[in-house]
Amino acid sequence: MSPILMKVPITVLMGLALLIASGLLHAEPLSESKPFAEKFLLLQLSDGEAEKQNKVLSVAANLIEFYGPDAIDMEITTFGPGVRLMYADNSRREKISSLIAQGVRFTVCMNTINTIERESGNRPALHPDSIPVDVGVAHILDEVEKGYVLVRP
Repeated sequence: MSPILMKVPITVLMGLALLIASGLLHAEPLSESKPFAEKFLLLQLSDGEAEKQNKVLSVAANLIEFYGPDAIDMEITTFGPGVRLMYADNSRREKISSLIAQGVRFTVCMNTINTIERESGNRPALHPDSIPVDVGVAHILDEVEKGYVLVRP
């Protein structure tokens, strides 16, 4: 046994072993879809401007190219005006579908979509592969607690 470990009380080592075994303590999020991922990233899009949409998609594509699609678990969460990225008729649909094919998840705040419907009388059609979440900001908080790093390009 390591000299450093010999100085740690056995009860502390047993406690850590139990936490690790129970899944309550781990160094990174668990990803069923990307078991070999080493990086865990959440990109936030809350702005509806075309320039911001392009930037977020570009960052995602660059990171997939840099790390490889299996080494990074990435999600783009949209809320507020950012949900426009996930409208079915968005001109970036092909780029979005390409990123989805490489394992990037796109979540859409249904609270925002419900507000749009309530205010306009129309519910926007969404990209068929988008993932609905009840409240976008709450979803971000939950994912950050799991160990995802939040970036707002």
